[in-house]
Amino acid sequence: MNSFLNRRHFLKHSGKGLGGIALTSLLARDGLLAVDKPIRPNIESTKPFSARNPHFSPAAKNVVVIFCSGACSHLDTFDYKPELVKRHGQPMPGGEKLKTFQGEQGNLIKSPWAFKPRGQTGKMVSDLVPQLGELADEICFIHSLTGKTNTHGPGENFMSTGYTLDGFPSMGAWVTWALGSENEELPAYVAIPDPRGTPQSSVNNWGPGFLPAAFQGTDFNATKPLRNLIRPPGVSAKTDIATRRFLQRLNEQHLEKFPGDTELAARISSYELAARMQLSVPEVSDLSTENSATMKMYGADDVSNPIKSSFAKNCILARRLLEKGVRFVQLFNGAYQTGGEGVSNWDGHKVLQEQYSKHGPVLDQPAAALIRDLKQRGLLDDTLVVWCTEFGRMPTFQKGASGRDHNPDGFTAWLAGAGVKRGYSYGSTDSFGWKAEQNISSVYDLHATILHLLGLNHERLTFYHNGFERRLTDVHGNVIHDVLS
Repeated sequence: MNSFLNRRHFLKHSGKGLGGIALTSLLARDGLLAVDKPIRPNIESTKPFSARNPHFSPAAKNVVVIFCSGACSHLDTFDYKPELVKRHGQPMPGGEKLKTFQGEQGNLIKSPWAFKPRGQTGKMVSDLVPQLGELADEICFIHSLTGKTNTHGPGENFMSTGYTLDGFPSMGAWVTWALGSENEELPAYVAIPDPRGTPQSSVNNWGPGFLPAAFQGTDFNATKPLRNLIRPPGVSAKTDIATRRFLQRLNEQHLEKFPGDTELAARISSYELAARMQLSVPEVSDLSTENSATMKMYGADDVSNPIKSSFAKNCILARRLLEKGVRFVQLFNGAYQTGGEGVSNWDGHKVLQEQYSKHGPVLDQPAAALIRDLKQRGLLDDTLVVWCTEFGRMPTFQKGASGRDHNPDGFTAWLAGAGVKRGYSYGSTDSFGWKAEQNISSVYDLHATILHLLGLNHERLTFYHNGFERRLTDVHGNVIHDVLS
């Protein structure tokens, strides 16, 4: 008889298994297992947004993420490939039967923009983004990123949350859940949508997922102020104040009866923050206090390009929020497709040169000015700047088109500011820019590195959800120590 079906063997092995479970439980209770315990933030229910200590000494206190929605091409911006220039118009070796997101590929095509050496390091950067190129000595490039999907919505989710599916916390939510904020007058986490609209995955990019709702991003930008902030015309200031005081008294009485009601305490705290934001948000959003030199530096005064000037104002808003101590700012460049493919974001499938010639200027001057402005104000010492996109593009043009298809197998992100090397390049794609080849890294590694720079252990910052210890990096990710200063 098969021993697996033998009653005696079954009982013997079951007994051993139960004994092993019991032993594991006892060892875990006494802290004798070689497993690091989760580190969960100690959140005071009445002050859920108050600042909390990191796991270890951080290099950065704040983060601003510049997210280029639509998959900005690394091959036309920051990843120079001489072999692509040399073999322009030829079939790509090994790609004879290659089909990607939108179908069959054509020949290798060099960038329509020339690459030039920039700064003391001589980093080759495209003329599409010349002002960002001038900052090459400030930037730490990661040229070997890889993703998990070649579809925009899941790609945005993956870059923002570490998962391709909806319903998971964004990196800003993880950070503010762990660290809170040093500013009690403004949200800890602000998402600034592009002036053309929200990205394809919309609020998933700044959502709280299964974390407490208090840690979701608050979205507003320089042209669309925070909704429902102004007192209704039919309610006087006197009535508004009296109503708030009455509500506060009722809440305090309820808390005295039910001191353990943490959900009510958190709700009260949220209402109190909303009341304070009636004064703080209009103040921080009022760009009329900026001088003309600053507006010109960002391109916010460019009447010939209203999209650029609006994005420039969003960049100024991002700086003002960071000045006020907002922990995490997510700044979007590009929105969900409106008006046709590639019109409102970086999804350049059909006529890349025509489309990127419009998108490049919108991004370049304002984003470069943000870094310069942070540096001249001393904010770059404590702020980590992250530039990213959901995936890269192919070195070939699509068959029958003049644009590049999706490519998650090798693309670029970059970091600047607190805690990272300046004028440094890490990893590389192959000679055509198709696949990551040297020091291959993942979005999980990028997330682990961002958390590390904030003094957080990405493996131990977990939230117990549906039977799993969830984390931003899932069960993956390694800090990219080579990029740290």
